Amino acid sequence: MSGHDYLQNETQIALFNGCEFARILGMEIIEARAGYARVVMNAKGKANPNNVIHGGAIFSVADQAFAIAGNLDNIPRVAISASIMYLSPATGQLEAVAERVGDNEQHSVYHIRVYEDKRLVATFEGVGIKMPANDT
Repeated sequence: MSGHDYLQNETQIALFNGCEFARILGMEIIEARAGYARVVMNAKGKANPNNVIHGGAIFSVADQAFAIAGNLDNIPRVAISASIMYLSPATGQLEAVAERVGDNEQHSVYHIRVYEDKRLVATFEGVGIKMPANDT
C-alpha cells in the first residue's frame, strides 16, 4: 500500500468512525483494509425487552463492517442486498469481521461474522454494487 493509499484509508476510516450513526451506537473500526474490516460495539444501551442486544444493533455493527470493507480500494460501493442470520443472543461487546468473498465487474460479495468474545452470534451477507468513478 502506498503512502497515498494509507492516507486515503485513514481518512475513510475516520469518516466512518465519526459519522453520527456510528457515534450514537458506539461503533469503532479497529482494523480495516480493502475487502476486510473489524468493527467493535459496546452493548451498553442496546438491550431489547428480553435484556439481550437488539437485533437491529447487531445488524448495524455488521453493516458498518460491510461498508468500510467495501470502500477502501478506491472503488466506491453501496449495498444492494443484505441479510442476517441470528444464531445466539448476546449481552456483551460485539465484534464484526467482514471479508470480501466474491468480486466481478459490477458487484462484490461480503461475508460478515459477528462475535461476542469468541462466540459467533450472527452471520451477515452483503452485496455491494460498484459505483462509477466521480471524475468531477
